[in-house]
This record gives sequence, structure tokens and C-alpha cells, in this order.
Amino acid sequence: MRNSYIQLDTPNVHISRKREIGTKYPEVKNLMGQNPWSLLFIALITGFQIAVAYLLKDQSLWIVALAAYMIGAFCSHALFAQIHECCHNLVFKRTWVNKLAGIFCDTCLVLPGALAFRKYHMVHHRHMGEYSKDADIASVEEAAFIGNSRFKKLLWVIFFGLSQAFRPMRFDNIKLMDKWIFSNILYSILANVLIYMAVGPIGLAYLAFSTFFGLGPHPVGGRWIQEHYVTKEGQETYSYYGPLNKLSFNVGFHNEHHDYMNIPWNNLPKLRKMAPEFYDNLHAYQSWSAVLWNFITDKGISVFDRILHPEKKTTA
Repeated sequence: MRNSYIQLDTPNVHISRKREIGTKYPEVKNLMGQNPWSLLFIALITGFQIAVAYLLKDQSLWIVALAAYMIGAFCSHALFAQIHECCHNLVFKRTWVNKLAGIFCDTCLVLPGALAFRKYHMVHHRHMGEYSKDADIASVEEAAFIGNSRFKKLLWVIFFGLSQAFRPMRFDNIKLMDKWIFSNILYSILANVLIYMAVGPIGLAYLAFSTFFGLGPHPVGGRWIQEHYVTKEGQETYSYYGPLNKLSFNVGFHNEHHDYMNIPWNNLPKLRKMAPEFYDNLHAYQSWSAVLWNFITDKGISVFDRILHPEKKTTA
């Protein structure tokens, strides 16, 4: 087991790979832009989740939890993927409209995370692997506490949402609260109240369970480990090409996304098809479940299996 992060002096590979792909395939520009149809998918998933919550409002918590695991987690994870699209302004051209769409994604997620995620996620892209700026990297204390204990890694995966929620508190160079995040919080409170009035506490519990499972203890939870935890020496970012991409708006195409952040979800497979020589030789995954299982059970893998780069001089 590692007891410190992997230090590399090499620059972010996505910058050079994007340049090489753009030079060899100038038509890649045709893949860039927005996909406003994403809003329709967001609305349909939100309506579906509310309908299921209504149908379950008189059921036992056990049935509700099972439904959340079998159905709701996929819906919540799909909404997380669309929040990610909104972060990169890939739904509409104007930033403020994408922010509103992101907030709308939170309607059935119970917790107001869209705009806070947007702020820290964009810093993750600008400063990937920089310990003092990248909130996608756990603190040294957090990683050391988890260690290579199978039990602690299991708990870490189960409560991954809490880890993500509290991790930004270690940064003092980024102002968390602003008018958009405040509006996000108010909207989520209002949505929860209205949903509670419509489907009752059991229906709202279904949505809460769906979010809980979608963040960790579920096959789709492998996505959070898949993206940047090192399983091949020197490779920092990993893609997933398995069937659950069809239920997750191709969010598994993570190498492709980091290379071209301005390509929407529907065109990411086209990027890989256009430039296979840049992606086919990279280690990738076909199963999120296997990613989770290996992370938890392999005592040679820990939260420290992440690559760190030298800090840039620019501010976040």
C-alpha cells in the first residue's frame, strides 16, 4: 500500500493530446457545441422519479430502498451526469441558462449540489492533480485514515457523498458561497417541501435513497473510482466503455472528456471513433462493478493511488 500520493513532474497529458488530435483531425471541431436536448432528458428523468415516488408512497421502507437500488440509483446518477454537462455549458450556450438547468437537475436529488459541484469541478479541470486546488483529491489525512483497510474502504465508498460534501472545506482559496449556490439551496428546500406534500415522507425517502445509492454503494458508484485512481503506472485518467454508459449519458468516456471538455455527451463516442490511435492503447474498464470490487478488496490499492502534479503559479 502507498502512504503518499504519486508525484509526477510531467505536465497534464490532456493538453498535449488535445493539440495532437486537433492537428491530425481538424474536423473534431464539428463535434463541439451544445446539446439542448439534454434538458428534455433531465425533465423526463425528473418526472419519472416523481412518478415512481408517488407509486411507492404507501410502501414499506424495505420496498422503497430496493426500488431505489434497482431503479432510482440509475436515475440519480444520470442526473449527476447531466449536472456535469451543465457545468461545462454543454446544454445551452449561455452560462446562466446552464446554471438554471443544473439547479433543475437537483429537483429529485434531495441535496443542493449542482452549483457547488460546478465551482469545484471546473477548478479540477484547470488544476487537475494539484493538491492545494483539486477538490477531487482527498486530503492526506483522509487518505491515511482509510489506508488499505477493506472495511474502511467499503465505508468510504458507502458514504462517498459525505466525503465529497466535506472535502472542499480544506480549501481556503475558493469562495464557496455565492448567490447562485444560495439560490440552489433555496430551490432544493422548496422542491423537497413540494415533493413531500405530493408524495409524503416515504416517497421523499425513495428519492433520498436513490441519491445515496447513486453516489457510491452501487455499480454506478464505480464511476467515481474509475476516473482517476491509478491502476496502470503513469496513466492518470481512465475511461469506462461498458453498457451502463447508455444509462449515464456516456459519462464513462472520461479521457475523451478531459481532452475535449467542449464536446457534449452524445459526441464523445464519436471522438474515440475518430481518433482510435489516441485511446485504444489506454487502459480502460468494461465494468463499474469490477472497479468497485477491486478497489475495496485489493489491499494494494488505496485512496493514495492518485497522481499529483507541480502546482501552477496561477490562482484558482
